[in-house]
Amino acid sequence: MEQIREPQQAQPARDLTALLQALRASAAQRDREGGHAAREKQWIADAGLLTLAVPREFGGAGAGWSDIYDVIRQLARVDSALAHLLGFTCLQIVSLDVWGNPQQRAHYLRGSVEHRWWWGNAVNPLDTRLVATATGDGGYLLDGQKGFCSGTRGSQMMTVSAHDPVTGKPVFAVVPTERAGIAVHDDWNPIGQRQTDSGSVSFVRVRVAPDEVLVRPDTPYASLRTLISQQVLTNLFVGLAQGALDAARAYVHEHGRPWIASGVSQATDDPYLIQRFGEMHIQAVSAEALAVRAANALDEAWRQGMSLEAGTRARVALVTSEAKVVAHRAALDVGEKLFDACGARATHAPLALDRFWRNARVHTLHDPLDYRVRDVGRYALNGTLPEVSLYT
Repeated sequence: MEQIREPQQAQPARDLTALLQALRASAAQRDREGGHAAREKQWIADAGLLTLAVPREFGGAGAGWSDIYDVIRQLARVDSALAHLLGFTCLQIVSLDVWGNPQQRAHYLRGSVEHRWWWGNAVNPLDTRLVATATGDGGYLLDGQKGFCSGTRGSQMMTVSAHDPVTGKPVFAVVPTERAGIAVHDDWNPIGQRQTDSGSVSFVRVRVAPDEVLVRPDTPYASLRTLISQQVLTNLFVGLAQGALDAARAYVHEHGRPWIASGVSQATDDPYLIQRFGEMHIQAVSAEALAVRAANALDEAWRQGMSLEAGTRARVALVTSEAKVVAHRAALDVGEKLFDACGARATHAPLALDRFWRNARVHTLHDPLDYRVRDVGRYALNGTLPEVSLYT
């Protein structure tokens, strides 16, 4: 395993409260400008958040999933793009934790703590454009391209999946982002989630050493990685719904005007506006409650380790889907209702109040909602628990 170049010297650390305040202050402007949030990512590292998912035996925080997702929700409430980046760094760390052998776990998990690595994601087995050619010594050469590679720009390490045309199976590996032959492209230009560094990555004769190849175990415990990923998305949606509600409330208190037929002197006394805020609040707190319930179920399953049974894992998949459906809808609905609550002047472009809906709209397209509702419906009607897949 080669020596990885350390990131630039860190700035003074920030606690979570200060971090949230700093991110909130620049969120609208950065949303308009897009690009790479190098300064803000440094703040996140300085706050000590990059090691939340690293087990304590390797020097990390060893935080429970309930606590990790609480942090992600708080970040998403002010900046869902950077919450996405932190969530996906935690996800890649988990990939090393459950797929790595003892030597790989020690090397990469300790390295994540010592060097404060940001992790990029080039794992999508459905995208077979990246081809892995065996080199005969247990390693591979990678050639091709991957899309939707969240967090790769500005990362030090990345996890990768590639297609082995001989076996027809995916190959998983971990490589330094700056390895020769890897090019991270600045071609991410969506309507939302604009600072998630999710462009494409190309690979030309990229060497993967034998000790960089990961073996994905076929066990219920290892397959929790998929549910960890889905709960990252769920809590991003919850944070977006909460953030939209926060922004609507602040705008109405500062700029709201009562409608001429309301019969009240201030907007906050308008009965229809009160009704609208009640509905938005109910959606946001319902989504959070189900997200917390799912995180608690995940924590219980995670603690069981290799003794985890398939039935228990399936029940975690069910509550994860239930939470994600509600959070998905809440993020979109509250982001849209914000404008019904705030009125026409709230569409002033520099306010960027549309970013909550835009970010939710981009992120909720990660995988189809219909199939998740189908899984819940199968259980509700027939008692059939979800099967293990790339998304459940």
